Amino acid sequence: MSTQPKTAKVYRRVSRDEVAKHNKPDDLWIIVDSYVYDLSDFIDVHPGGEAVLQQPDIAGQDATETFFGLHNVAILQRPGTQKMIVGQIEGEESEVRYPQAGELSQVPYAEPTWLLPKYKSPYYNESHRRLQREMRTLVDEHVIPESRLRDADGKRPDPKLVQMFGRIGLNAMQMGSGKHLLRRKLFADIQPEEFDHFHELIIKQEFARVSSRGFMVGLSGGMVIGLPPILNFGSDDLKEEIVEPVLAGEKFISLAITEAFAGSDVRGLKTYAKKTEDGEHYIVNGTKKWITNGHFADYFTTAVRTDEGYAMILIPRALGVETRPIHTSYSSSAGTAFVMFNNIKVPSRYLVGKDGMGIPIVLSNFNHERWVICCGVARSSRAACEVLFKWMMQRKVFGKPLSNQAVVRQKLGFLLAQVEACQAYLENITYQMNNMSYNDQSKYLAGQIALLKAWSTRVAHEVADNAVQIMGGRGLTTTGLGAPIEMYNRTYKFDAVLGGSEEIMSDLGIRQAIRSYPRGARL
Repeated sequence: MSTQPKTAKVYRRVSRDEVAKHNKPDDLWIIVDSYVYDLSDFIDVHPGGEAVLQQPDIAGQDATETFFGLHNVAILQRPGTQKMIVGQIEGEESEVRYPQAGELSQVPYAEPTWLLPKYKSPYYNESHRRLQREMRTLVDEHVIPESRLRDADGKRPDPKLVQMFGRIGLNAMQMGSGKHLLRRKLFADIQPEEFDHFHELIIKQEFARVSSRGFMVGLSGGMVIGLPPILNFGSDDLKEEIVEPVLAGEKFISLAITEAFAGSDVRGLKTYAKKTEDGEHYIVNGTKKWITNGHFADYFTTAVRTDEGYAMILIPRALGVETRPIHTSYSSSAGTAFVMFNNIKVPSRYLVGKDGMGIPIVLSNFNHERWVICCGVARSSRAACEVLFKWMMQRKVFGKPLSNQAVVRQKLGFLLAQVEACQAYLENITYQMNNMSYNDQSKYLAGQIALLKAWSTRVAHEVADNAVQIMGGRGLTTTGLGAPIEMYNRTYKFDAVLGGSEEIMSDLGIRQAIRSYPRGARL
């Protein structure tokens, strides 16, 4: 990998003495990483003001250390910035690593150990590594640029990106293993019969590197949790109508369970579906709240009460469903919505499974949803730690690098140990998922996944809290070096609530354990 911001061009060589002559407001050069930048036309629009660039240790001087104390390396890779380069210091070469799409990070602990050259893992084979390489490039080249635009304007992710995922088989892969993958061309030439939960874990963790929680939920969150009930319990006719358009990115789906009246207490929901006398329709009345992708969804996989108890019904927006956006602390690109069903007449053919089986269908979805959340939490926490490591190495305080502060090293060490443990716990559970039937997973892993979710979001809490302390004011600023930490701190709590709160998860884990507690065990 080249360390130069632009490898295709060779710049003329300039002496430091020549650069020093250009130290006036209308003729101002600086040096950053051996490259000479002409800021004469930029000084008036510099976000930090003219005075910063006119300081005697900046104008006409080597400003590398000052630059990286204030800005990230991506600024130097922008086309507009590169146009300011007028030369390179004679006898010197670039020393900064300029990230290229698809590459692994060289920062310690920035990647899970299975990706490091000197480490081994029993879980991953060549197909997993190939998928990771191609996912990394895809995310870097297509997903991250789109996320930055949507973080800025709050609009929904571009459907064309989701449709591209559909064409290359990536949407189907996000549903996990199953019959829906058979005879389908998958991304990175993964064969349907070899696809397992580690392939899925890689997809989730590469997406999590985007470090934009709201955007990523908007990109595929509704599909990942809204489509499985159709795949697993829908009739053949329902699958034929819904599955392929959703996987192609032509239609969007959301899971509508939570209400203002019922969150983790699913049995407390009040949305009611009354079957008509002729049995041909259900009349649905009620509301749903905090529905991911709900504001732009075409279908709502909806949990309802019925005369038989509880049921799951797929409700097309076209039947008259109304939505309005809910403003949350993460990006509005997630399409989080309040959903209103007012006398919606739904044909009975949209019933998912059997009437009265709603609760088992809802519960069957939870294990996978929670595992998916754990995949993202483990990777996004690691990404935040990478930012902290870089900051610690380049920030100077009291004339010395921040890395000289023992308290900062202690904080980072504490966080990295927890992130590594979180990944190891996740990989162990993923291995068990690969070697258990669906029924056995429900019996033996529901509690394990619940405990992992509760613990991993506690790890995220520690990372977010300490990250802001280490970054200081930058960790509270939506732009600049601390922007990833600000966003992480603002959004990490969603995973501690979505799919079951930490308290409910911890309780579920212990209740599952109590069920298998040996009767004769005594202290």
